[in-house]
Amino acid sequence: MSDLLTNLNVPQLQAVTLPPVHSLILAGAGSGKTRVLTTRIAWLMSTGQVGPHGVLAVTFTNKAAREMTARLSALVPINTRGMWIGTFHGLCNRLLRAHYREAGLPQTFQILDSADQLAMVKRLLKNLNIDDQKYPPRELCHFINAHKEQGVRAAQAEVYDNYTQKRVELYSEYETQCNREGVVDFAELLLRCYELLQRNEPLRKHYQERFRYILVDEFQDTNKLQYAWLKLLAGGGARVFAVGDDDQSIYAFRGAEVGNMREFERDWAGDNVIRLEQNYRSHGNILAAANALIKHNRERLGKNLWTDAGAGERIRAFEAYSDLDEARFVIDEIRELVRDGVPATQCAILYRSNAQSRVLEHELFAKGVPYKVYGGLRFFERQEIKHALAYLRLLGNADDDTAFLRVVNFPTRGIGARSLENLQATAHQINSSLYNAAASLSGKAGQTVGAFVRLIEVLRQETVNLPLPEMVEHVIEKSGLAQHYRTEKEGQERLENLDELINAAATFVDDEGTIGEGGALASFLAHASLEAGEHQAGEGQEAVQLMSVHAAKGLEFDVVFITGLEQGLFPHENSTAQGREGLEEERRLMYVAVTRARKRLYVSCAQTRMLHGQTRYCVPSAFLEEIPENLLLKLNKKGEAAAAPALSPSGGGLRIGQTVEHGRFGIGVIVASEGRGADARVQVNFGGSGLKWLALEYAKLTPV
Repeated sequence: MSDLLTNLNVPQLQAVTLPPVHSLILAGAGSGKTRVLTTRIAWLMSTGQVGPHGVLAVTFTNKAAREMTARLSALVPINTRGMWIGTFHGLCNRLLRAHYREAGLPQTFQILDSADQLAMVKRLLKNLNIDDQKYPPRELCHFINAHKEQGVRAAQAEVYDNYTQKRVELYSEYETQCNREGVVDFAELLLRCYELLQRNEPLRKHYQERFRYILVDEFQDTNKLQYAWLKLLAGGGARVFAVGDDDQSIYAFRGAEVGNMREFERDWAGDNVIRLEQNYRSHGNILAAANALIKHNRERLGKNLWTDAGAGERIRAFEAYSDLDEARFVIDEIRELVRDGVPATQCAILYRSNAQSRVLEHELFAKGVPYKVYGGLRFFERQEIKHALAYLRLLGNADDDTAFLRVVNFPTRGIGARSLENLQATAHQINSSLYNAAASLSGKAGQTVGAFVRLIEVLRQETVNLPLPEMVEHVIEKSGLAQHYRTEKEGQERLENLDELINAAATFVDDEGTIGEGGALASFLAHASLEAGEHQAGEGQEAVQLMSVHAAKGLEFDVVFITGLEQGLFPHENSTAQGREGLEEERRLMYVAVTRARKRLYVSCAQTRMLHGQTRYCVPSAFLEEIPENLLLKLNKKGEAAAAPALSPSGGGLRIGQTVEHGRFGIGVIVASEGRGADARVQVNFGGSGLKWLALEYAKLTPV
């Protein structure tokens, strides 16, 4: 027993050895919460308070469940195979398999993943002859899942208008179809299990009497239905040991209710709240910055991280002139760190929006630095980017069958698999590309495929004289890609990535030495293919880690770069539009980002950032202001990034007061300038189009 409790600090020991009471463990970042959870279970079993079958342990990922099981096996000489340790979905699946008849399910019921669910909804809409433009399938999936996660069936759903009425009817049809086919989606696993326990008293009592101790990890991430499920199981006298950190609740968009922790404290835990505040991960200055940030949030349960590892280095702050300048700084710093012996895998670059990775990936590619995108795809591998590039490839080469097949029915145009089979057979027969074979098709297939071919022809004509960035923007809009993603609930991120593709084209055009005989489009497509295929880290190879802040939760690195700290980006404008709650969630996200760093932390922002192929002037994030000055080591003096307001000689002969012409905005007058060399930019008054800051590196301004 003494071995089991060795090396626990006082609050950890207090949590592990609590008597049989409901308790809330506020576990700060890096405070050893997994150790406390597993040691609590081991202590309960070692002291004879409960057997392996009397424990229910809930985690949020299968990886966490496996880790808990492995640690438990090392701590106590007990076979853990029969123990109920798993995710909410995994545990509900286990219970429903054991009681499938009572749950009204076939013994061999199948589980739909998100892709299967989307396919079923699409099939349902087609069978009912419903317009999938008016009722987008992905949006309908979100509607159904959100209701289920609130414990609401179609019959109980509130209806506010005719549109919602129709969606509720489709939800009901979807339920009927799932029941007919004997399948359940992820949200259904939990809801079906909850309903079964709620209505079947003998079964409920059986599990309430079986599980004497219920332990929950990442309690701050529970949604309304998950909390209700836990309360149902604990209703027979089981003691709940809830571990979480309200300061790391960052999944409101998935339905997580940070308020569950306050409710649990009020209704169940009472005075049995233990704070794990000693951090075993980060140096003191990093923790001081995290504490200073998060104290601006209201209604926290409250804790203050500390460490006995010393203050460590100050946080390095860098204000770049542009997003390209920021990327160069970050990659140069990493190369220097690696030369000094820091493993590349211990260097992480974090960003709020996945679209930010493009400029960072470009610089990593240019410097030949291997990297991995954690929890996501590299920029040029993302679905929406590959779709846009496929359209562009068809403009350059109509015989590209791979590009043709990728987008001929995306966005959907009613071109089915049978039509494509006929087209491929015809193309093979006449030894032609699919594009050219389209003219040989007849009937409905000939009409739908023919309409796609005409779309490509129109796009080719409309873009023939456009600069590359405007060509890319035109294709994204007129192909229907932009509109398709606008109708998706989570399409905002894909739209941001498409905007970043326009920026990539603008950046590429500037480097005219790379444009070959095939012209800008062919050269850009070749560049995209090369950047997508090279510098991917092989198995076991040292590689810089890139990821969104959401993907970084639960991870830690020696060196962390938090990039893009600008108002509207981090905190993100979508969140700040939701008022104080949205801003506080963004601050929690920043708190998570800061506490990923063990030894060294960089924070950076840019004065200008490309948006829609144009330069946007940025304001530093309010979060930077919330970090005390004495914790920061500023790597450039205030105003240094935009020090020289001269145009000449880098301004190409332009001067303030001069009239110039721009391809998109028309005639304007230069009213201000700043920066020099590659960073020079001018402010132009275009009258009806307003004042625009334009980087001379990209903007084509012709003196009038």
